[in-house]
Amino acid sequence: MPVRYLVLAFCIALGAITYMDRVAISITSKDISRELGLSDVQMGFVFSAFTLAYGAFEIPTGWWGDKIGTRAVLTRIVTWWSTFTMATAAAFNYPSLLAIRFLFGIGEAGAWPNVARTLSRWFPANERGRAQGIFFTGAHGGAAITPIIITWLLTLTTWRNVFLIFGSIGFFWALAWWLWFRNEPAEHSAVTPEERKLIEAGRLQQSPHSLAGVPWGKILSNRNVFFLCLQYFTQSYGFYFFLTWMPTYLARERGFASTKLGLMAALPFIACVIADIFGGFASDAASRRFGVRFGRALVAGSSFLIASATMLAGTAAQDPQTAAILLAMASGWSAFLLGAAWSTCVDIAGAHAGVVSACMNTAGQVGGMLSPVLIGFVLQYWGNWSMPLYLTGALFFVGALCWLFIDPNQHIHLEEHNSAKVAKSH
Repeated sequence: MPVRYLVLAFCIALGAITYMDRVAISITSKDISRELGLSDVQMGFVFSAFTLAYGAFEIPTGWWGDKIGTRAVLTRIVTWWSTFTMATAAAFNYPSLLAIRFLFGIGEAGAWPNVARTLSRWFPANERGRAQGIFFTGAHGGAAITPIIITWLLTLTTWRNVFLIFGSIGFFWALAWWLWFRNEPAEHSAVTPEERKLIEAGRLQQSPHSLAGVPWGKILSNRNVFFLCLQYFTQSYGFYFFLTWMPTYLARERGFASTKLGLMAALPFIACVIADIFGGFASDAASRRFGVRFGRALVAGSSFLIASATMLAGTAAQDPQTAAILLAMASGWSAFLLGAAWSTCVDIAGAHAGVVSACMNTAGQVGGMLSPVLIGFVLQYWGNWSMPLYLTGALFFVGALCWLFIDPNQHIHLEEHNSAKVAKSH
């Protein structure tokens, strides 16, 4: 088996563990709120404490991966976040829970950009879209099985023990990754010359000085980066509803209970798994057929449009089961575009894939931070579920418009910037 496929398998497992630990808080939120006496607004801030820290430390950790490689950085990330997943079990009041979830967010920050960088170094350009899409099947697959597992576990034990169980898994991944993985194919003894040649063909190579400095002005003023960030803000704003408040919505507003609630809460993530698989392949296929710019934009823009339509229809539906299915479809279509979005970061960024991916993901975390807090306020003061869900549908439409302005063929030319900087210093 090609070694790059084993690298992808590690990344899939990483994604699954990541989302299992993230989703655990939403499924256990009812028990946590009851035991610690939390309101909807307070629970909204608990959800967002993770996202705030995650977004704040995303770019520094993405840059760190660019600088020293993802072997060490991902080992640190997984070890840290697993520690604070387990520490969630020790929360004894609202401030302690906020602090623990904030520290959890710091630990997990940079995971996605470092995976993007790993795939950029281990996969040839024509396989990156499908590699990114398949990676997200792990994340969303973990999210899909988590509600079912936790619903069952809560019949046997307490919410505190759930976090102890889930948090322990990451330590095994971190140890295996550190022992087996290498930052570059050339450093791994199991990579054949043929596979190395395939991976490195046409790839931007790093010079010894290419990471001497990050040209933030050039990155942040780039049109592609701006619209990639904006579209990802809208995607993450919507996705964090499914990640945080969806189980509560299904229970309170749509009347689902017990085992059926766990299944319906899993539906959005099951839809995401299907979308991840086909979305990445669709991005690569459309790029080969129509060119990179139109191919990526066609897949991502269309996905946003369908997500917008199904989100609005699901919110308006009267039948609970119809509503749950339509909202799950919206979640799936909002995931269908992920392979195109993350591959575009690699397309335009070259050796700084970690930093540019982190910029996009940071913008997403801003959306993810605002979403649960806004919903919490609306619920506590107006008791209205429709308002924030209709807003999500509108934001998905804005995301579709962003892809009219994104061109993966327009590179940021960061290598040229760094070469000029080094030449001037000499």
